[in-house]
Amino acid sequence: MDVLAREYLPFPQSLPEFQRFFPDDAACAAYLEKARWNGGFVCPKCSVVGEPFRFEARPGVLRCRACRKDISLMAGTVMERSHTPLSTWFWAAYLMASQTPGMSAVQFQRQLGLSRYETAFGILHKLRAGMVRPERDKIGGKPQEHVEVDETWVGGRTRGEGRGVHHKILVSCAVEVRRRQPGTKLDNRKDGRYAGRVRLAVVPDRSANSLGSFVENAVAPRSLIVTDDWSGYAGLRKRGFDHHPIAECGDPEIAEEFLPIIHLVFANLKTWINGIHHGVSAKHLQAYLNEFTFRFNRRFYPFNAFRSLLGIAGGAAAPTFDGLYSGEWIHPTFSGCG
Repeated sequence: MDVLAREYLPFPQSLPEFQRFFPDDAACAAYLEKARWNGGFVCPKCSVVGEPFRFEARPGVLRCRACRKDISLMAGTVMERSHTPLSTWFWAAYLMASQTPGMSAVQFQRQLGLSRYETAFGILHKLRAGMVRPERDKIGGKPQEHVEVDETWVGGRTRGEGRGVHHKILVSCAVEVRRRQPGTKLDNRKDGRYAGRVRLAVVPDRSANSLGSFVENAVAPRSLIVTDDWSGYAGLRKRGFDHHPIAECGDPEIAEEFLPIIHLVFANLKTWINGIHHGVSAKHLQAYLNEFTFRFNRRFYPFNAFRSLLGIAGGAAAPTFDGLYSGEWIHPTFSGCG
């Protein structure tokens, strides 16, 4: 559930306000309870509606008065089975949502005074797992807008392994292109065009099957799509899209005229990965793409994103620490691209 569907939940718009809203674990638990049962507590065991027993020493646990079963407010969320205090989780969600460039695990560990890097790493990745709504709608589909689609290589340089050998990862992107209302100071920037929502996913290769599947699962049918003239996009018309390929011929001016927004997204993505995280591993790249997408799509209301993040993460599966380090955990993405 996204931010617009949770207007009954308050959200902090400043650091002092956050400290007033969530001074302790009890306040955080009350917020989670309201997010889960806005109309009052409903026992998930016996379905009885009523005021539960509460424990001052265990604010994250409620006990049903009918069946006497204990209900954890963290169960079924990315915080499930965590021994980390609720207030630390809320600080993590607030810092991730409100800080424009985001935060690395090392910086997060330092800010909250955590004793172990692994704790900070695990918390941030659990929240990233909650940034993907499985049922989120496809982008595009509006008559006055179009979608730019392209792919890029993400990763560092590999040396000493021969010509043409690298360990970069192929990332595909689709971004809505919208137009500003005339009469603003930014009318002349990108010819009045700006980015709407974005979708990013790791793809195995540049084949028509891989790129076509990405577009099919990210973009609404019959949308106007602009790409370069790579053969991997040749089958988009057969998939039901209004496809317009542009022959760039290596000319940057053509790319700037017809595909300016998606190249700006790629530049922002690579600057963010290298500047904040100083590079990421291949097995976790999709998680960072999810965070970039979440942050980019909510850039106009970053403080609202705190409420949105807790709402999305409230019903998401989360990785274990062992799963993250072993590579068994598959980072979520939208359907058909994971």
